[in-house]
Amino acid sequence: MDSLRKCQANYTPLTPIHFLKRAASVYADRTSIIYGDNVRFTWKETYQRCRRLASSLKSLNIVKDSVVSVLAPNIPAIYEMHFAVPMAGAVLNPINSRLDAKTIANILKHSEAKLLFVDFQFVPVATEALGILQNLNRTSMMVVDMPRVIVIDNLGSPTGVRLHGGLEDEGEEYEELVRRGNPGYVPDELEDEWDSITLSYTSGTTSTPKGVVCSHRGAYLTALSLILGWEMGKTPVYLWTLPMFHCSGWSFTWGIAARGGTNVCIRNPTVQAMYEAISRHGVTHMCCAPIILSILLEAKPNERVAINNPVQVLTGGAPQPPALVGKMEALGFSVVHGYGLTEATGTALVCEWQESWKDLGANDQAAQLKSRQGVGILSLADVDVVKDLDKLESVARDGKTMGEVVLRGSGLMKGYLKDNGSDRESISQREMVRDGLEIESVIYKHPCVAEASVVAMPHPKWGESPCAFVKLMKDTSAMSSIGEEEIISHCKQNLPGFMAPKMVSFVEELPKTSTGKIQKLQLREMARSFVIS
Repeated sequence: MDSLRKCQANYTPLTPIHFLKRAASVYADRTSIIYGDNVRFTWKETYQRCRRLASSLKSLNIVKDSVVSVLAPNIPAIYEMHFAVPMAGAVLNPINSRLDAKTIANILKHSEAKLLFVDFQFVPVATEALGILQNLNRTSMMVVDMPRVIVIDNLGSPTGVRLHGGLEDEGEEYEELVRRGNPGYVPDELEDEWDSITLSYTSGTTSTPKGVVCSHRGAYLTALSLILGWEMGKTPVYLWTLPMFHCSGWSFTWGIAARGGTNVCIRNPTVQAMYEAISRHGVTHMCCAPIILSILLEAKPNERVAINNPVQVLTGGAPQPPALVGKMEALGFSVVHGYGLTEATGTALVCEWQESWKDLGANDQAAQLKSRQGVGILSLADVDVVKDLDKLESVARDGKTMGEVVLRGSGLMKGYLKDNGSDRESISQREMVRDGLEIESVIYKHPCVAEASVVAMPHPKWGESPCAFVKLMKDTSAMSSIGEEEIISHCKQNLPGFMAPKMVSFVEELPKTSTGKIQKLQLREMARSFVIS
């Protein structure tokens, strides 16, 4: 057996770039991208545009492992860059478009980005970020290489907006690079599937944001594993409500190409934009943070559309309250819950539906099962929950015992950029699930509640007691009469009395990270000052 060797015929390094090449051949005339009223591309055209862009990147001295940053919403350009940038041998760095100028400047400095693509909408914040970098060069001993800047104008209806601030490369535009690129460009063959493909910065909910580096191999296997785990059939119509900057859209930037699907891009996930896209284009799938579920649920009757075929929804973050899942399904959205982290190239576990659950119907028990986080995707060699990271002793798989999530597999990151000392610690991700989730589930059953989060607050006798932060539905006729006592009474009717929150704080908005996760640490800080009378 040892004499059998790999060669070009029986071994090809894994890379999601192959998904695009295949889609251009197998699904050549199928619509690949829809954006607005006037922009449509086929997979053949998308492949050609990506080759043109990769060719232009090479002409700008982008070489292997150069970092190319992009600051943009869910538009065709950022989708194309997920293929074109690695085609040029470079590493794509999608920047969270909700960040402030200082944080963007820190990312550009830390990543040593050679190019920065900026959507016209974010020119002001990008200009401010670049000014911060220029100021560092003037006022400190530090020398920061300024990235070359290219504006992405609005495709289909250009605005003419360009980056201002006296930079030498002021005025360059994305479509110009695409037009002047070589449509026959042939990317260099990938020699090592361990090569880097993306650099994504964590949201920093538990620590300082770090640069997560993922490989071609990890991206390829994660994308395939997710379309299998979610049971995504061929040629889906996928609505981009999840930001592509967030773990490359949980790897579906590449996964939709693998399925020959259609990417429906919307600049802003408003109620009108989402329901209109679902109606016009026959959307079959979408991923989103919990906040998007709330936006869809709070829509006025005249803003909604009839959904004849269920839209498959993959959501993440903390487990969704069964009541919320039930409300979404009544509207025509079939919600599946997943769990993941940037370090795992996105989603690592998906709740796989079991046929036996159909007998439970659309009741709380079925919704409760769908709100769980399920089993590890196939790119992971092992998923476990342990009591102690040193002993690695597994806890009982009974849905009650708590522990620490431990992941192992090819979908995990290569490591943190310039932070090798933290790599070993990052293999595990702590996710403690507490009784607050059960209380939240009950609060969500109240017809006037849009969002809820339960944390601990000081208690003079018991040390701690539950405190609920509640956001009410918009335009609720009974809203003026809803008070703390009603929410507490509602909880006592559905929970043991000791579990009911001792205090309810009504808020306009729950604090969230830039990726839509509720910031429980911030809520706990707020709750520390509360006093039970």
